[in-house]
Amino acid sequence: MIEYADESGFEPTIDGEEIVELARYVLAEMRIHPGSDLSVMLVDEAVMSDLHVKWMDEEGPTDVLSFPMDEVRPPPPGHEPAEGLLGDVVVCPTVAAKQALTAGHATIEEILLLVTHGILHVLGYDHATPEEEREMFGLQRTLLLGFLATRT
Repeated sequence: MIEYADESGFEPTIDGEEIVELARYVLAEMRIHPGSDLSVMLVDEAVMSDLHVKWMDEEGPTDVLSFPMDEVRPPPPGHEPAEGLLGDVVVCPTVAAKQALTAGHATIEEILLLVTHGILHVLGYDHATPEEEREMFGLQRTLLLGFLATRT
């Protein structure tokens, strides 16, 4: 089950249905059990700043934070996925809007990118080394483009 909450107060309101559809798409593509639980929450800069300090020991708001729970991973080929509690993805639309402006695309596109990024972190992907970054960002791009292609 995918739980979605928008506590950001961001205007214009973000389409939560599209975010949930993206999350379903990413989890299906990653072969995660459909009964697994994921939470996606949009928050304001103050909440994101508090989370950033508490969990990353860094000041100020960030774009996305992920909080994995059961360490659910995509199953190897030929194996069935296990159900589990995936965790939480928290996004700050205000930060996303600033990044979208710099990147030259819509805020919702940036938020979809950040949700995809956050889900990959929940699934154990990271970008601490150049090899990990290539793998994670390549997968992120493939998943996001695949989802966007289903929207036309």
